[in-house]
Amino acid sequence: TSVALWQDGQILEDVVHTQIPMHSVFGGVVPELASREHLRLLDKLVASVLGTCGVSGGRKIDLIAVTRGPGLLGALLVGIAYAKSLSLGLGVPIIGVNHLQAHLLACDFTSPIVYPAMGLLVSGGHTHIYLMRSPLDFVLLGKTLDDAAGEAFDKIAKLLNLPYPGGKYIDILAGKGTADPRLFSKPYLHNDNCDFSFSGLKTAVANYVQQQDIPAVDYVDFREDFAPSVIKDLCATVNLVIVQTLLEKVRRALDATPGIQTLCVAGGVAANKLLRESFSAFAESKNLKFLAPAQNYCGDNAAMIAYTGVQLANEGFMSSLDFEAVPRGMIVPDDYIVNPFFKE
Repeated sequence: TSVALWQDGQILEDVVHTQIPMHSVFGGVVPELASREHLRLLDKLVASVLGTCGVSGGRKIDLIAVTRGPGLLGALLVGIAYAKSLSLGLGVPIIGVNHLQAHLLACDFTSPIVYPAMGLLVSGGHTHIYLMRSPLDFVLLGKTLDDAAGEAFDKIAKLLNLPYPGGKYIDILAGKGTADPRLFSKPYLHNDNCDFSFSGLKTAVANYVQQQDIPAVDYVDFREDFAPSVIKDLCATVNLVIVQTLLEKVRRALDATPGIQTLCVAGGVAANKLLRESFSAFAESKNLKFLAPAQNYCGDNAAMIAYTGVQLANEGFMSSLDFEAVPRGMIVPDDYIVNPFFKE
């Protein structure tokens, strides 16, 4: 749950309340609990942000931006209902933001994106490659056909009984292990497209764990330094395979799209150390500018939503009050309307 306030090209306040401790008990996100936690926290966080910035009663607010999707429907509905209420109460426009595009635009927080750019969005729910012609013009070049890269990380971590979120701990243990590039093949590369499929890798790892009788780590008293070397090596191997697969598909996209100036990598998995290092080196070899958000902006956050909303508003767009939430797996429509009060 996150709330941010944006003014004059900068973030005045950005508050993120993580739900990881609550969901870690179940080893993954429980949608119903996520929605109820949004409902419990949202009003308090808004009041806190406005109070900290001295915006009493929201009198100086001139735009409301909210995540429209794709994502968990229940949580989206809570946020959208609250944002629409604010819009009506304050009499200001509202914009429903595509949070996938917002993730990539968060690269602007690091350094300005030079367009056209190539964007890899890699998270627990999505793995997409975009041609970014401008801040508002994205063309989808490839996506996952089943599991997202982050989902593969988390499910493989669960096989090993690693704490939630598993991708984080695979990254940590991978740095302490030795990868075997011959152990697992890079998935879904025997084709000429830019799509992904990580379900086969997940199955291969599950079979390997069972065949080798690899013991699960102690979930409650997990200590990364005491993890068996076989688990560290396995994490390093999985990490390498996933990163190399992502890199190969992005390489294909770049070869098919000349004139790219910037390579952007964003989303929760963009916090992965090997991924950042590999893509940075690759971009340098191609004479491309490489951008990835700071660690605190890789995951979902309100600052990127506010920033994207401002980009849309600056072009004279807003959303009608009847816009709907878009669940995971669906395409967010570009159904913005022209703001009748817009002035350049």
